[in-house]
Amino acid sequence: MDANRELIDALDQIEKEKDISKEVLLEALENSLVAACKNNFGKADNIKVNIDRVTGAVNVYALKEVVEEVTDPVTQISLEQAKMKDINMEIGDTLRIEITPKNFGRIAAQKAKQVVVQKIREEERKVLYEQYSSKERDIVTGIVQRYVGNNVSINLGKVDAMLNENEQVKGEVFRPTDRIKLYVLEVKDTPKGPRILVSRSHPELVKRLFEAEVTEIQDGTVEIMSIAREAGSRTKIAVWSNNPNVDAVGACVGINGSRVNAIVYELRDEKIDIINWSYDPAQLIENALSPAKVVSVTVDEEQKSARVIVPDYQLSLAIGKEGQNARLAAKLTGYKIDIKSESQVMGY
Repeated sequence: MDANRELIDALDQIEKEKDISKEVLLEALENSLVAACKNNFGKADNIKVNIDRVTGAVNVYALKEVVEEVTDPVTQISLEQAKMKDINMEIGDTLRIEITPKNFGRIAAQKAKQVVVQKIREEERKVLYEQYSSKERDIVTGIVQRYVGNNVSINLGKVDAMLNENEQVKGEVFRPTDRIKLYVLEVKDTPKGPRILVSRSHPELVKRLFEAEVTEIQDGTVEIMSIAREAGSRTKIAVWSNNPNVDAVGACVGINGSRVNAIVYELRDEKIDIINWSYDPAQLIENALSPAKVVSVTVDEEQKSARVIVPDYQLSLAIGKEGQNARLAAKLTGYKIDIKSESQVMGY
């Protein structure tokens, strides 16, 4: 079997195995051979390379404009000379003249190898990019590889992702081979393949974990309305049920806490408060301050602020350690919350 036929057979095989179009490869090869012709002819503006799609035969042609007076013999031909090759030629026509160099088959074979290898790399990179870009703003499972400075290299299967220091949870330390869930922030296409940035601290990670764990969220019965997170410490999540017979909080907690515990385990014991969403701001703020009990809530909807009164013994619980409970409740509801105890209000 000759080399040309071998080329076509090899491209057929690549098309089947790698799902890369044979036509795309042949066009890329023709273009690269045009560039190779520059070495033979000085310039290749009017050179055309044609590869027979069935036999693989490679031919090189020069395209020459038929003119009365030749000023550039590389791109022009006189009418007299043109008619010797094709009697029907007229001024302004383009004549195709075969100029295939003797050793061109060998050059073509070398180029074919380079082009095919390069195209396969490009196509594989494109496939990888498309595969992972569809996971943007979703969760993936990765295996910890190693620390690169303060960043962590994570293997996602066919590619590695980078968990940068500012996307890590304070205090989380990983060992090689640890399996962890990550939120995909961004997938960039680069010449070296997709560059994937992931996060462990993003609030959406918790949201996606609940979506994966709770069937009622998957089927739309329960909705996550708001989420506030201080990564590694505590998350508050407000949920709503579209079905009066389904308890939104209960669905997220699961039987004996099975669902929420699976998420707490994945987040390495981060505390999670699940509260009922309410379209009444006062009720929502009261729920958001859970587990603290509330006496009253006065809301100023225009100013997006609220004044909350709690029993004296509940004040420190409502505010939380270093103000965390109040801070997360404010973030969750979108209201500035001022908490006072009953005795502070009464003035004693």
